[in-house]
Amino acid sequence: MPMPGFYGMEHVGFTVPDINEACEFFERVLGAETLYTAATDFRHDDDDWMQAHLHVHPRAVIKEFRYLRVGNGTNFEDDIDAAIAFLKESGVEVLGEPTAYTEGPNLGLTWCYFMAPWGLQLEIVSAPGGTVYDNEAKASGATRLFNPKFSSETLL
Repeated sequence: MPMPGFYGMEHVGFTVPDINEACEFFERVLGAETLYTAATDFRHDDDDWMQAHLHVHPRAVIKEFRYLRVGNGTNFEDDIDAAIAFLKESGVEVLGEPTAYTEGPNLGLTWCYFMAPWGLQLEIVSAPGGTVYDNEAKASGATRLFNPKFSSETLL
């Protein structure tokens, strides 16, 4: 039985050695569209947040992370707490607790990472009321991130 409430994927995150090269590759090879930069120089210098939530060194710095649209994949979840409970009950390692954005284009989104058995980090997200970016994109007619719950509105 699948994770309760799971209906698709909103995005997939990759750590890459050169973000410009990676974006160019995804755009050229997969037809991706770079939508926005969510943050630059993201860090937590006074606690172990980076280690607990992202399974990296506590002083690691994310130089930049960007959102690209690639096809119609999604990792959206209606009830992130039920999803995390399911993962834990299934013996899956969950990294930290759900984290909700408090500002910026992702306001309205809650996320949490978990580990595949071979070490790949995966993420689930929940944004029942949408995000600032998506609500603004909908209003302006800009490209939106795919949401399978609203596929007729968000399919490319």
